[in-house]
Amino acid sequence: MKVAPGRRSCEIGCMSSSTLGYPDMLRSVPSPAHEPRATRGTMRGRHFHRPSERPFLASEREGTTILLGGLTRRHEQFIKAVFEGSGYACEVLPSPDQEAFQVGKEFGNNGQCSPAYFTAGSLIKFLKDLESTGMSRREITDRYVFFTAGSCGPCRFGMYAAEYRMSLQNAGFEGFRVIRFQQDHGIKQKVEEPGLKYTLDFGMGMLKSVLLGDALNDLAHGIRPFEVYPGETDRVMDECLKDLLDHLRTYKPEQIAGEMPTWLLKRSREGNGVGGILKALYKLRGHLSGDLFREVLAGCRKRIDGIRIDRMRVKPVVKIIGEFWAQTTESDGNYRMFDFLEKEGAQVQPEPLGTWITYLLMHARMQLAERRGLDGDYREPGPRELRQRLSNELAYQKKRALFAVGERLYERQYHRVVDLLGGTAHRLVPQEILAQLADPFYEPLARGGEGHLEVGKNIYYTMNKLCHMVLSLKPFGCMPSSQSDGIQSAVVDRFRDMIFLPIETSGEGQTNAHSRVQMALGEAKAKAKAEFQDALAGTGRGVEEIREFVARHSELQRPLYPVPHRAGVAGTAAQFVLHVGDLMAGRARMARA
Repeated sequence: MKVAPGRRSCEIGCMSSSTLGYPDMLRSVPSPAHEPRATRGTMRGRHFHRPSERPFLASEREGTTILLGGLTRRHEQFIKAVFEGSGYACEVLPSPDQEAFQVGKEFGNNGQCSPAYFTAGSLIKFLKDLESTGMSRREITDRYVFFTAGSCGPCRFGMYAAEYRMSLQNAGFEGFRVIRFQQDHGIKQKVEEPGLKYTLDFGMGMLKSVLLGDALNDLAHGIRPFEVYPGETDRVMDECLKDLLDHLRTYKPEQIAGEMPTWLLKRSREGNGVGGILKALYKLRGHLSGDLFREVLAGCRKRIDGIRIDRMRVKPVVKIIGEFWAQTTESDGNYRMFDFLEKEGAQVQPEPLGTWITYLLMHARMQLAERRGLDGDYREPGPRELRQRLSNELAYQKKRALFAVGERLYERQYHRVVDLLGGTAHRLVPQEILAQLADPFYEPLARGGEGHLEVGKNIYYTMNKLCHMVLSLKPFGCMPSSQSDGIQSAVVDRFRDMIFLPIETSGEGQTNAHSRVQMALGEAKAKAKAEFQDALAGTGRGVEEIREFVARHSELQRPLYPVPHRAGVAGTAAQFVLHVGDLMAGRARMARA
């Protein structure tokens, strides 16, 4: 069984997102094409158009607050700092809870994804709290806007923006503005002077927000299960968060100084052409690898390395995959699954947002290959149109190279941040590998949700024994994830030792979901314990002997100590005792900071 791509899926998704929530406008859609020509002619001019929305203008910037939410707590705080550093007032919505879910269902359409209900409900609750302080609804709609992600494709995510607007209208906040950051078109505001203006500094700040949020989340989940003093990891991470927030708010790239020849410095002061390129490159260097950025990361690294941990605790590694929002949120939207897993004795390995970003870049590059040689109107030049054929090929190679370079640069920068923070956070899996692993089961060109990623990641982490269990979180009825789950039955049949559990989140059913996770986690714990005993037996040492050696070497109790990875071993405790056994036998040397 293999899912094949559908070429018109994006168009269908776009139409749905335009019409949803505006039933009164649907009456103006033209009749089907089989109607008599004269009848169709009388309806000319009544074609459906997306309802217009009052834009967020530059003149309103000082008196307007941007609201955001939907990511992890650290990602949201970093993005808020970037907005504030760019001169915008910004607030993060409260973490959505069950009450928010019920509010979203009350004012939203039936059959929506739970993320839409949770997010819309959290937004409406926040606005009603503002109203309770004495603000009028007109003041609220004038002084606040909501910033969110948008999309176009064969799932309900393409309808979210329309759903938010309809829910807000039903709740009495008609005209409240929703600004979308479209996955493929950037910030959607078709006005000459938008209130939210994209600049290079703003873009670099957003990029750093994603990189830092991913790295800190990975480190926190990898350290907290082994901390000797409960709560120390969260306390240290909050201190690091504060330093990084200050950096994002206050950092301004230095002007180009005397680091280059006079003639080149002169050219850099020009507004366009070579001068503009030089300025942009200099800013990029300052943002991503400048001394100030490296210094603040070095301070975070020192703090994190001061946490004391005990790697001898045997814990199953649970890899989280699934739909973007459900696998990311730290709220009731996924039954607070990360906290639950850690309380049940598991080590959680979250999925970084960077995997999704590199997936989008790779997928765009793959789609180009399907259109190779065609003109912009999808026409293939004739055999004698050599100039046009050459032009098409050059355009294809240029775009393909840009996507490939963007993907590699993103991976390189993420790994640089990981290294500056100690080098122990997980690295991004190359997209080509995930696509190759998924291809026998799921067509990589099939678009929607996370596409082939759920299948590819399940195979990758199981086949390479990088976890004991894979947990897939997705909203109830999520079409792309349902497709993946159907394919996963064939994947599980191929890899018989795989522990794969899909959980659909619907806002209700938390007890049932936690119970199912506990049952699967029992198998994962048994697998982790057996792995640890095999590793311990391989060292020829006892547990107490290992512990005594670790107690005499404080560096082995540091979270950033680099424990070498052993192929075929997933557990932290098993990896650790194998390394300590090598140290005691003289087969390895102690790593130094």
